[in-house]
Amino acid sequence: MADTEYSRRTAVTGLSVSPTDATRLRELVEEWKRGCQLAVNEAWGVCHTRSEVQQLTYDLLRERTDLGSQHAVLATHRAAEAIKRAGESGTKPEFTSPTVAFDTRTMTVFDDRTVSLTTTDERVRCDLELPPDGGYQSRFLDDETWEPAKSALHYRDGEFVFHLGFRTPTPGVEPPTEGATVLGVDLGVENLAVTSTARFFPAGELTHRREEFEAVRASLDATGTRSADRTLRQAGYRLDQFVNHRLHEVATGIVSEADRYDCALVAFGELSEVRDLLPDASSYHEWLFSRLLSLVEYRAAERDIAVVEVNPEYTSQRCMECGFTHPQNRDLDAGQFECLKCGASANDDYNAAKNIAFRCVRRGPLSSRGLGAAACALQSGVVTPDDGFTPYAELSEAPRSD
Repeated sequence: MADTEYSRRTAVTGLSVSPTDATRLRELVEEWKRGCQLAVNEAWGVCHTRSEVQQLTYDLLRERTDLGSQHAVLATHRAAEAIKRAGESGTKPEFTSPTVAFDTRTMTVFDDRTVSLTTTDERVRCDLELPPDGGYQSRFLDDETWEPAKSALHYRDGEFVFHLGFRTPTPGVEPPTEGATVLGVDLGVENLAVTSTARFFPAGELTHRREEFEAVRASLDATGTRSADRTLRQAGYRLDQFVNHRLHEVATGIVSEADRYDCALVAFGELSEVRDLLPDASSYHEWLFSRLLSLVEYRAAERDIAVVEVNPEYTSQRCMECGFTHPQNRDLDAGQFECLKCGASANDDYNAAKNIAFRCVRRGPLSSRGLGAAACALQSGVVTPDDGFTPYAELSEAPRSD
């Protein structure tokens, strides 16, 4: 089955690591960064596809690093992805992020909530640190229809966090077999979601309710009485009810937007990249994004709309008007995008949503059976790589309150 015919989720969990195993994992992190950089240095300006970079640099990594054979392969693939993405900026990638990719050959997930990971030395086996109730992660760990997939180990502030990937065959909806219009969706902290058609779903009330709950929990935890425990459970239940209701509203709004603009595809940025690209995002935000994507897929399938993920890197820095890409195009404090080259300006999340849609078009076929996306849906028209912007002849005036 083709890669794009899978739904993917990421369960974020801490790892309980012994001092000896922590040393082995830190050594792996350093060798991984070194291996990725060696591959980039060798392939930069020469090639950029996975097969080409692997063929050119695999032996080099095996000779000059302590990476095992499969991690060397994964490092060449990561280097190829970085080279391809860097083509927009023209700057050679530098690997400084303490992150290592894993696949089913380099990790094993066990039923007892442990994971075995390949290192540069012996394998390590660590407990997954899950919430007392099992958390949303248990849904994927306990459901045999979700199989482990590409994952990532992150080392930050002296702790290891594992982004455990899962995948399941997408039921019901296949990618379109002819050129289709795609709706781009950018996920974020200030705005939970923004579409390429300029529909905004603010996250302010979700953030406010969450902060209120955390304040209440801190106060009640200090009390430590049975009454306080009961009150805390009730407050947590009310928060869960509100969050789920809001996520259902947003998912319905996104799918309605796709339907209104006659989109056969909805494209999101890959959730596995959220932590690196959104430094203000927490594990709670990652759960929100994962839950929202699940709801959108469910509602989209009812309308024969496919949902895909594309790499979101540089989508917040690229100008949709002229294609110029630069970090200073985006003013994080003001939440605005202004191109240093052509002067085009827009809300930064809206600009990113348009770029996500455009990347879905530019990445090529979504399957072996068809063309996939051919045009990006904007608020007043569509954009294609060849024909540019074409305004809508007419559009229904359906309500868009959020």
